[in-house]
Amino acid sequence: MNDEALYEARLELVDFVIETFWDTPEEAFVERLLGDELQFPDDSVNESMDEGFDLLRAWLDENRDRNVVAVHEDLRQEYTELFVGPRPQVLPHETHYRDDTEFIGEGLAEVEASYGAAGWAAPDDYPEEDDFIAIEMTFLRYLIDQQRNGHEEAFGFERVFIDEHLSRWVDDFVAETREETDDGLFLAAALISRGIVQFEDEIVAQMV
Repeated sequence: MNDEALYEARLELVDFVIETFWDTPEEAFVERLLGDELQFPDDSVNESMDEGFDLLRAWLDENRDRNVVAVHEDLRQEYTELFVGPRPQVLPHETHYRDDTEFIGEGLAEVEASYGAAGWAAPDDYPEEDDFIAIEMTFLRYLIDQQRNGHEEAFGFERVFIDEHLSRWVDDFVAETREETDDGLFLAAALISRGIVQFEDEIVAQMV
């Protein structure tokens, strides 16, 4: 795989996670998933990503012949129960899982400082706090895109962000999601999220 193809693959994986967790998955996203556009790697990537891909394949097999509107409605209900509430079963926020920070306090400021140091800011109109899984993955996407465009300092920013943020809570996020749902799109995406963090950790280790 050449460098450009590798960048495209990295971005596509992160985009999948962002679209899954940003909000209730949009109907157009569900339609794309149920189509024939998804391509899975031929070889093993890492244990977490491989398990996530297996769950995603199983979910696709179960739903591919169903009506897109019906699948979208099921996902809307599941997303709301898992992540919205009124009493969400999973809180995919970094500061929720970190024992060394206060929820929506000092820890959130540290996440935002990482964004600012790299010249990035989370969308002002997004309703979740800036340590939400979709926001942190959107920042990761920004760093990967910066690397593709020749900004080598982005490798250093990613090294710090993985070490000080993503890698310190993604395991607990996966574990809690697994407790609440033992299969399906959202557990698959959580596992793929962890697989991305591990994969990106290996890449930046070679560059920094």
